[in-house]
Amino acid sequence: MKKFRKVLDGLSSSSPGGVASPSCGSAAGTPTSHAPTPQDIHVQETLVSENFQICKTVRHGFPYQPTCLAFDPVQKILAIGSRTGGIRILGRPGVDCYSQHESGAAVLQLQFLINEGALVTACADDTLHLWNLRQRRPAILHSLKFNRERITFCHLPFQSKWLYVGTERGNTHIVNIESFVLSGYVIMWNKAIELATKAHPGPVVHLSDSPKDEGKLLIGFESGTVVQWDLRAKKVDFRIYYDEAIHSVSWHHEGKQFMCSHSDGSLTMWNLRNTARPIQITYPHGKILKDGRKESCKPILKVEYKTSRNSSEPYVIFSGGLSYDKSGGRRPTLTIMHGKAITVLEMDHPIVEFLVLCDTPYSNEVQDPYAVVVLLEKDFIVVDLTQSNFPIFENPYPMDIHESPVTCTAYFAECPPDIIPILYSIGAKQKKTGYSHKEWPVSGGTWTLGSQTYPEIIVTGHADGTVKFWDASAITLQMLYKLKTSKVFEKPKAGEGRAGELVEEDPYAVQMVSWCPHSRLFCVVGISAHVILYRFSKHDANTQIVSLEVRLQFDSEDVISPSEAENNPCFSDPSSPQPPGSPGSGTQDSLPCLKVKSRPVRMPPGYQAEMVVQLQWVDGEPPQQITSLDINSAYGLLAFGNCNGLTVVDFLQKTILMCMGTLDLYGAADPYQRLTRSPRKNRQSTSGLTELSDNQVSMDMERSKSPTSVPYPSSLHYDPRSMPEPVASLRASHCSPVFYLLDNVKGPGRKLSLPTDLKTDLDHVNGHCTSPTSQPCSVGKPRITGVPEGPRLTRRGPGRPPFRKAQSAACMEISLPVSSHTEGGHASRRAMLQQLHGVSMYSHDEHHTTSYNWSERESRENSFSRSRSSSVSSIDRDTKESVTTLQFGESYGRKGDALPTACLWVGTSLGVVLLLPISIPTEEEERMEEPITMGPSGTVLMLKGSVLRFAFLDCGGALIQSPYEVWRDPNGPEDPDRPRRRKLINFSPSSSQEACGDGHLAVVCSEKQAKVILMPTQAVLFTHNITESSFLLRADVVSVCNSVCLACFCANGHIMTLSLPSLRPLMDINYLPLTDLRIARTFVFTNGGQALYLSSPTEIQRLTYSQEMTDNLQDMLGELFTPIETPEAQNKGFLKGFFGGNAQTFDREELFGEAAAGKASRSLAQHIPGPMGLENMKAAAGGVVGDLARARIALDQRGERLGELEERTALMMNSAETFSTHAHQVMLKHKDKKWYQL
Repeated sequence: MKKFRKVLDGLSSSSPGGVASPSCGSAAGTPTSHAPTPQDIHVQETLVSENFQICKTVRHGFPYQPTCLAFDPVQKILAIGSRTGGIRILGRPGVDCYSQHESGAAVLQLQFLINEGALVTACADDTLHLWNLRQRRPAILHSLKFNRERITFCHLPFQSKWLYVGTERGNTHIVNIESFVLSGYVIMWNKAIELATKAHPGPVVHLSDSPKDEGKLLIGFESGTVVQWDLRAKKVDFRIYYDEAIHSVSWHHEGKQFMCSHSDGSLTMWNLRNTARPIQITYPHGKILKDGRKESCKPILKVEYKTSRNSSEPYVIFSGGLSYDKSGGRRPTLTIMHGKAITVLEMDHPIVEFLVLCDTPYSNEVQDPYAVVVLLEKDFIVVDLTQSNFPIFENPYPMDIHESPVTCTAYFAECPPDIIPILYSIGAKQKKTGYSHKEWPVSGGTWTLGSQTYPEIIVTGHADGTVKFWDASAITLQMLYKLKTSKVFEKPKAGEGRAGELVEEDPYAVQMVSWCPHSRLFCVVGISAHVILYRFSKHDANTQIVSLEVRLQFDSEDVISPSEAENNPCFSDPSSPQPPGSPGSGTQDSLPCLKVKSRPVRMPPGYQAEMVVQLQWVDGEPPQQITSLDINSAYGLLAFGNCNGLTVVDFLQKTILMCMGTLDLYGAADPYQRLTRSPRKNRQSTSGLTELSDNQVSMDMERSKSPTSVPYPSSLHYDPRSMPEPVASLRASHCSPVFYLLDNVKGPGRKLSLPTDLKTDLDHVNGHCTSPTSQPCSVGKPRITGVPEGPRLTRRGPGRPPFRKAQSAACMEISLPVSSHTEGGHASRRAMLQQLHGVSMYSHDEHHTTSYNWSERESRENSFSRSRSSSVSSIDRDTKESVTTLQFGESYGRKGDALPTACLWVGTSLGVVLLLPISIPTEEEERMEEPITMGPSGTVLMLKGSVLRFAFLDCGGALIQSPYEVWRDPNGPEDPDRPRRRKLINFSPSSSQEACGDGHLAVVCSEKQAKVILMPTQAVLFTHNITESSFLLRADVVSVCNSVCLACFCANGHIMTLSLPSLRPLMDINYLPLTDLRIARTFVFTNGGQALYLSSPTEIQRLTYSQEMTDNLQDMLGELFTPIETPEAQNKGFLKGFFGGNAQTFDREELFGEAAAGKASRSLAQHIPGPMGLENMKAAAGGVVGDLARARIALDQRGERLGELEERTALMMNSAETFSTHAHQVMLKHKDKKWYQL
């Protein structure tokens, strides 16, 4: 426990006071106590470095780029391998585990050690790994690296410790699972085929032991050759040759016949009695043409041949096989043949693999299939085979996160306890029907609700305009509610104004969200520069959506040259502002991108749209994307900003309160001496498009052109009906706290145009990143103004759509800047943006470009350098200033204020913090009728880099929450006796003045540094330079261990925490050495020491930075392994066993052991111990196959001891009988003799 005191000389001390209480009146009044000075701030900080530790908790979503599948029929757990080396193990809901191979090699095949709590993985780097599943976090026990051959197929018989491994050369090796050492027994390809055969049979594509005799191994080669190898005799029983390549083989459970699938779409049935030719050849989807030829069909990649007790007809299930003529317009299919019935199930995505789930783990018993697990490229489904219509099971895992590409994320911990049940009850009505009524078949493992759980909600925004609410409590993820924002707008129709340019695009993509769980207000920002306000209601309603349009852009008519100002002084007259619909732009250019529904809309219970605010097009130029947003239910205000300025909306009165350019927010307190560009000759505009100019204009004249300088009433109330629309200053943003992230899970051919306000720190130029904030800004440094003047640049070509299709930033390609020019020598908007931001437009079209492949995009994605680009000059970097963050709260608008009032804190991309005090009427009736007054009060302070986050602490160091309104149902029944009134929390105007004059601390964090200032004196108490060589991507003030800290995520992958208010470093861990753009744009912190990010286009990774949660994590995770007795094999009866129905068993140890087969060549494979070390590995191995081995050894030893005891007992009995016989004979011999005769 340390005390921190900051003393500033020259400031008088005063008595400390309590925590400031929020107020909504004006700042006028007589203070009863003086505001505190830095000498009075005494905060006991409780957080220390030992409270922090980084640890991944759980991963949600669909496994990205899956490759293989495996199922344990006894434990009933399922494993999925991926191309990136990940393994996902799933059981009952709550049992969800993710593990990663350190090599990152693709997982080719998975094999469970059935009911033994272990898993074997075969990877693309020709390495076998043995995983221990008897611990909550699986770990590798052994690895075996093949040096000279490539692994193609693996097979592990049930209850066997010997793994068969097929290779690309056609050889079959045998691995001991317990020791993970190769056996000397090898089946060479040249011994498996006939000597007369000259061609190589190809790689091994199938291995399986005969259900009838475990000593017979069936080997399938790619060329079409199938061999049955007698393991005891070390010779071939039979060979099968077929003209078509083989993809898979499946046995009948009796072991007398098997089925093969081939590359020509055929299925062949073979009987072991006659292997010269197949007993049956079928083309399930091929027809005989008129000329007698068969239709050419696609390959059947896999077939499963299963028998059932309830039916004499077997199940034949396979994927592929469609004819090429039919498959052109059809989707991937899974075919189920049962007798004469053929059912074709069409899938939305290509099939990666499927498995048939059966009741028994024994291959020589009737299989009785009950479900089919189908792994698709982007989905995971389970089909119920027990019902005739084959319905699918309802998936309990959150596998549909990527149903539409994720564009933004938000994470809320410690939510009100009633919000999750309410959202769930509303969302339950949205669920689809038609699912199977049976329980989910993957039901293994155990999971219990942890003791330290609290309500958590994750919100995801998507490219199609949908917003999903997820219950994230207790490290699980469950869908709660889905909101479609596109229903607010009319559907775009071709040829109708702006909407015609947006057809087949993603105009509804969600860019950012703001949610207040207490008031249940929800705000969505879309890519088309629109803001939608939602209120929550339990009742449906017919509502008229209020639509407001804002003009936040420069008009070409507002740009004048000095000569024009001299000849026409009226242009500089504040009393004659330019009207909103400026001449030359036309009515068509004043339209927004989307059209809000004008008729009343019926809205179901849940979130219902109340108001839409849209930015207008101006002179053919689309509005700049919104970069910051904040909403406050207590104030009834909504604020958003972009690179052109700031807009504040009163959503209670449905009016625009303020619309100002970024430059106008400074008032007379502009910290920069903004110099103009060199004057050029004025040119006439062409095509009516918005253009940039470079003529010199004075700052006074620049101010005079803005309608915000028009003499308004002292209240600064902006009424859009009577006042002209303000014109924003055109200054390019270099930073946006919210990024437009869309993934290519919708398919190829999707493109995205970079917004002009996209953060250039994350723009990749020739594989590097640039940041305008690398050079610190200082007061008085000359700046280049961004006011359009002189010769004008065409900003967008005619007819070009404003937004491209949404797709993944992580998969975007980067092309070199192109200096294209339009007629008249004016640079196009694309070229202007390239020069301004130093990048060219991203494009992603795998099927229409040959410049880059997938691996190149991945490597480019992972490059996150901080080097400078020559295409970005210091002049261009400073031409625009965007609003990067906004925060409503109770504060002191000016240094002289004695009482707190409602304020809006504004942070800009140049590191400037501005404060706008707000005067709100106190009475509810006046609030709905009287105007709200607000206006700039000047600059508070400046930081290095763009401002990312605001937070407020009281003088005791506790976090001050923003005022909010308690939720009430807007469509609930009215009570005439009790009129409904707004109930505000932490927003009491009648609070005592003694508690209102004590000040508070403001925490401000930028890309480079953090500062803590004391309000209202605005004295800087603490300053900490967080990074010099990189920059922050995310910063949040969060509560951890009953205290607060500043959590930061840096572009170089570091996660840092700083104490508050002293900004003392507590943790700095290099969590992600190579940070890609997807992680950078979706990383978010929340309370309780948790965070999340989008680790792939389909998965959300959650982590904790709290030591307490790390310690308790083991109790929160599910158990993958549960002790279950292995089911006994069925007794087939005397007659069936007498006629050869029972499988023959043999001792593999005698064949494959070192004593019989010898040792394998050391150069063939290398044994690699697990990362836990040999001693720990042996201890850990006790929980897997070692237990089974030791149990078997102990059983054998016990049997031997019992045998020895029995033998000894028998010997003792024989000895006793012999002794008794001899004794009796002696007695008879001496019975009648006298004693003296002995």
